[in-house]
Amino acid sequence: MQPVLHVRAFEDNYIWVIRGNSQTHAVLVDPGDAVPVLAALPILGLTPAAILCTHHHGDHIGGIPELLQHFPGLPVYGPANEGIETLNHHLRDGDVARFPNLELELHVLEVPGHTRGHLAYYGHGWLFCGDTLFSAGCGRLFEGTSAQMHTSLTRLAALPGDTQVYCAHEYTLANLRFAQTVEPNNTDIAAYRQEVEARRARDESTIPSTLERELLINPFLRSTAAELQINVEKHAGISLPDSLSVFTAVRSWKDNFRG
Repeated sequence: MQPVLHVRAFEDNYIWVIRGNSQTHAVLVDPGDAVPVLAALPILGLTPAAILCTHHHGDHIGGIPELLQHFPGLPVYGPANEGIETLNHHLRDGDVARFPNLELELHVLEVPGHTRGHLAYYGHGWLFCGDTLFSAGCGRLFEGTSAQMHTSLTRLAALPGDTQVYCAHEYTLANLRFAQTVEPNNTDIAAYRQEVEARRARDESTIPSTLERELLINPFLRSTAAELQINVEKHAGISLPDSLSVFTAVRSWKDNFRG
C-alpha cells in the first residue's frame, strides 16, 4: 500500500490519506465530506489517527463533525486564526505536527492568499498545499492579497524540486489550457498537456505533481520567464516592471479566462 492515498469527494476534491509507515492508521487531510471517507477506510483497513485542515472552506472541513461522531476524541489540526470550530490543535507557522505511530512529522507553513490563514504541511518529501498551489495553477484570492499569494508560492517553490505536490483539486487539465495560452511556445506545457489528457481519459489522477515539473509548466511560478512576461504585458496592455506585477496580471487573466 502506498504511504499516501486519496479519496475522491464532490466533483474534483482529493481527501489525502497519509498512512506513512503504518499498516493500520492514517492522517486525513481536508475531509470535506465524511461519506466517501467512511466508505473507504474499511476497504483500506485504516483507522484515522488525526485530521489536518489547510483552511476553513466547507469543501475541506465539512466532513469533520460526522467523522468526529464516528471517531470521538480524534485530534483535529489546522490554522489557528481561521475560526474552525472543530479544531483542538491550533497551528502556526513553524510548528511541527508529529504522529509517532505513523513515523510522520509535517512542518507547518503559513501560506496566505487563498484565505488569510491558509496552511501547508511539508515533510518526507511531500507537500500538502490545499488550495494554494495546484498543478499548473494556484488558488483564487478570496481573502488574501496578490502580494501574499506571490510570497506564499515563492516560498513553496523554494522547496526541493523532487517534492511531491499533493494539492486538493483535480484542476490540472483546465489549468494547462490556460498555461498554454499564456506560453504557447512552452514545449514542456504542450507535452504535459498530452500526458494529462490521456490520463484523464482513463479517469486517472494527475496528482501528485512535483515542484520540478511545476517550475516548468505553472504560469504562477514563472513570472520571470521571458515569453510569459511579453504575452502578459500584451494582454494587460501595460508595462509590468517586476515579478509581482506579472503575477498579479496572470492571476487577473486566469480569473476571467474561458478557454
